Amino acid sequence: MREEALNVLMNMEKTGRLSHLVIGEALMRLQFAPKNERAFFTMLCEGVTEQRIYLDYVLDAFSKTKMKKCKPLIRNLLRLSAYQILFMNVRDAAACSEAVNLAKKRGFRSLSGFVNGVLRTLTREKEHLPLPDRKKDSGKYLSVRYSMPLWLVELLTEQYGEEDTETMLASFLTARPTTIRACLSKTEPRNLRKSLEESGVTVEEGRYFPYAFRISGYNYLNKIPAFRQGLFVIQDESSMFPVEVSGIRAGDRVLDLCAAPGGKTFHAADRTGENGLVIARDLTEYKTELLQENNDRMKYPQVKIEQWDATEFDASLEASMDVVLADLPCSGLGIMGRKNDIKYHLTREQLDELVDLQRKILSLAWKYVKPGGTLIFSTCTLNRRENVENVRWIEENTPLRRVSVEACLPEELREVYKSMIKASGRAAAGNTGVFCCSRCREGVISAEQQTEIGGK
Repeated sequence: MREEALNVLMNMEKTGRLSHLVIGEALMRLQFAPKNERAFFTMLCEGVTEQRIYLDYVLDAFSKTKMKKCKPLIRNLLRLSAYQILFMNVRDAAACSEAVNLAKKRGFRSLSGFVNGVLRTLTREKEHLPLPDRKKDSGKYLSVRYSMPLWLVELLTEQYGEEDTETMLASFLTARPTTIRACLSKTEPRNLRKSLEESGVTVEEGRYFPYAFRISGYNYLNKIPAFRQGLFVIQDESSMFPVEVSGIRAGDRVLDLCAAPGGKTFHAADRTGENGLVIARDLTEYKTELLQENNDRMKYPQVKIEQWDATEFDASLEASMDVVLADLPCSGLGIMGRKNDIKYHLTREQLDELVDLQRKILSLAWKYVKPGGTLIFSTCTLNRRENVENVRWIEENTPLRRVSVEACLPEELREVYKSMIKASGRAAAGNTGVFCCSRCREGVISAEQQTEIGGK
């Protein structure tokens, strides 16, 4: 599995593709491998990706050749091995010897001694690893300590302060279980839990919703009967909030503008029933095919899937929707704990482009809302320009005005919600996602900011 992991890391570096896509494809190929081997492989790939900045900093301290100057295979092999030594329950000797063997096998026999020397030094010094001096440069310290690009550390510190930024950075490195949502039109939560446990899945209650569970101990989702039957979807609890606060009722007409992979679409369909309509749109054929694939499993006849560019106005839907879900493209800074290489693919310039794209879509989205209907604007980013400031932009540039969603929130989040509103977007400790929800009432809309632990 070490070589499989090395291949994935090389693929990501060469192609620039996101880790969850490359790892997912590899896991499909490895679906019949023993459960423990698949888990080992996944931990290696995700862990190295997540800790890459920190690993390179530590390895640079023990190598005459800096990581950025190393051959790509050697660089990724050293990262892979260092992660085992520093973060996994793997014998140091095994990690070193396997790395040397892989270097030889992949045509780098001449560099096997270099690999061995760096890793042996790391094993000797691992109780005294270097970090930047926090007093001299707190930004660089946080960047290395939490493996976050320096410009992102500076951005978050500027918006939230150093203390809250460090809390958020630490939360990104915290292990997260798989969270699911029971499809209430198809099953009851207690029945789903029983079915999962009978399939050997470990089930824990969700944090906020009675229809949410955290699952672990499974090997492959498609081997779980309840999954194949469409009784649940993989969805973080934070991603359940937009539909939960939307007020969707049986028979409603709902438009999901940027729908893939469909978590909110199918949540909405659960609420509308078969007499309602949920139009799920996305930009590309790939995304609409993903939506269709998921609905083939979920079997919601009221879901209509369409390929559509949300920046293009559709006059046929003007003022016709009870609820419009505008979960728009964003930087994803709130879900870096789930998609741990987002941080390596972003630039400040891209953040500005995303703000402009959101506003272009929002300038059209509100027109689909009928009088008395609801617009839900949601993001999974911590960047205030993409959420808080765009909520203000909605109010300044459309006839919509804010309404509170406090009454729709679980009791334990209401005080957090109030403090967030008061602080104008200041992040609460441990938060990793932000949703800005807007509600239209008799032609006027409202939006309040809410920050939630979890991801999209």
